[in-house]
Amino acid sequence: MSVAELVAVVLAVAYLLLAIRQNIWCWAAALCSSVIYLWLFFDARLYMESALQIFYVAMAVYGWHQWKHGGDDGRGLHIVTWRFRTHALVISGVLILSVGVGWAMTATDAVFPYLDSFTTVAAVVTTYMVARKILENWVYWFVIDSVAIYLYIARELYLTSALFVAYLVLVIVGFRRWRRDWRAETAAEA
Repeated sequence: MSVAELVAVVLAVAYLLLAIRQNIWCWAAALCSSVIYLWLFFDARLYMESALQIFYVAMAVYGWHQWKHGGDDGRGLHIVTWRFRTHALVISGVLILSVGVGWAMTATDAVFPYLDSFTTVAAVVTTYMVARKILENWVYWFVIDSVAIYLYIARELYLTSALFVAYLVLVIVGFRRWRRDWRAETAAEA
C-alpha cells in the first residue's frame, strides 16, 4: 500500500458515492483517481488495467459533458434502460473482445491476461453506460468488480481490493437508488 494508492481509493469512493447521487462532480473525482491508478497499475504490470485508466480520463470529460448538456433538451440525461437484446449483443461482444485482447496480451509479461482483458473491455462498455445513465450499468459493475477483486489480491494491491469489496456493496445501493429514480421519472412522464 502506498499514499498514492490511498488517495486513488479515496477519490474512487468519492466518484462512486457521487455517481449514486447522480452528482456531476463524480466525474472530477473519477478523473483524478484515474490519473493516479494509471501509474499504479502500470507499475503492477496490469497493462490493460493501466490502459483502461486513459480511457477513464477521457470518459470523465465525456461523462461530465453528457450529464450537463446531453439529452434531447440539452439539459442533461435521464436514466434509461436497455432491451434484453441489446444486453445480449453487448455481453457477447465483451466476451469475444476479451478473448482476443487476452490472447494478444499473452505475448507480453502481463499477468492474468484474459481476466485483465475481460475487466478492461467490460469496464470500457460499462463506463459508457454510466456516462449515458443506463440503469443496468450497476449489474455489469457487480460482475466486473467481483473479478477485479481477485486480480488485485493476486497482485498485492490490498487496499484497492478492499475498495472493490466496498464497491460491491455500493453497486447494490447504486442500482436500487437509480432504479427508484428511474421509476419516479418514468411515472412523472406518464
